[in-house]
Amino acid sequence: MAKILMKGNEAIGAAAIKAGCKFFFGYPITPQNELPEYMAREFGKHGGTFVQAESEVAAINMVYGAAGSGARVMTSSSSPGIALKQEGISYIAGAELPCVIVNIVRGGPGLGGIQPAQSDYYQSTRGGGNGDYKLVVYAPANLQEAVDLTMEAFDVADQYRNPVMVLGDGMIGQMMEPIEFKEPKKREIPKKDWATIGTKGKRKPNIINSLRLDPGELEKLNLRIQDKLKEIEKNEVRYEKYNLEDAQLVFCAYGTTSRIVKNAIELLKDEGIKAGLIRPITLWPFPHKAFDEIPESAKGILTVEMSCGQMVDDVRIANNGRLPVDFFGRMGGIIPTPQEIVSKAKEMLGGAK
Repeated sequence: MAKILMKGNEAIGAAAIKAGCKFFFGYPITPQNELPEYMAREFGKHGGTFVQAESEVAAINMVYGAAGSGARVMTSSSSPGIALKQEGISYIAGAELPCVIVNIVRGGPGLGGIQPAQSDYYQSTRGGGNGDYKLVVYAPANLQEAVDLTMEAFDVADQYRNPVMVLGDGMIGQMMEPIEFKEPKKREIPKKDWATIGTKGKRKPNIINSLRLDPGELEKLNLRIQDKLKEIEKNEVRYEKYNLEDAQLVFCAYGTTSRIVKNAIELLKDEGIKAGLIRPITLWPFPHKAFDEIPESAKGILTVEMSCGQMVDDVRIANNGRLPVDFFGRMGGIIPTPQEIVSKAKEMLGGAK
């Protein structure tokens, strides 16, 4: 199959169309604007419906309604826009509805700037809204992975009746790379007998709701959601191990930062220092077991992020006190360089080779 050169935001939109998405509701914000622009131009050609809502709050509630009908539906935004959607995302999770949410992250807090960042890790992996729920969170490191994971996200959302987020920093949205559209692995998708598509006089009406005033009923819902999340943790963890054998230092990084770390690993190799990488592909569920595979040769773990160190909490939990854990990061939209990462790695190793 021939590869196509595409911009990240547009490639994600094309992947959603290929995955059978039928509704897109969004609102413009940099650096994800090309995604809704692409959907506005192309979606109708494939039987899809595009709506630019009057706000992010409106967009996510439109997602709620379309998801309740059983249709495949997506929204996209960037950091402060995703923050505005959190109430609706919590409603969708509480109503156990499938949808896909794309966040092309920019620097914060507040309106921040339009340059790439990874400072939405907490927001994404801790639910973000009120109540006890989690999103499945994918973190692609390149555009091919962004396409593959977007297509898979729709199946995962349908399989577990749970929102799924594709989390990419601004570089994922703005860079161009060659991609191809491959079929995701086949899954057994349950019949959507819960959808509100009309009874035709053959059954009782389905009700989509997250409001349960009886505490016993609300606890039953929460227990069901927690059981579902345990299934996701058992079945959906994804990660990459890179160059771990005999590593003196193990990096942990995700998204495009992991690509910069791989360059740093090559620079360290030139200086006689062996380093490897654990790259979470699912930020939730986090790949805790990957850290059991760190070799005895390792003297420490260095987490590298475009944030003040949010994933480092999960790294410390996964490490369980076995090795020293340190952090290097840049914020505000500044991208770390391989040379900066090398300097921090050598500092952590005490200058040893």
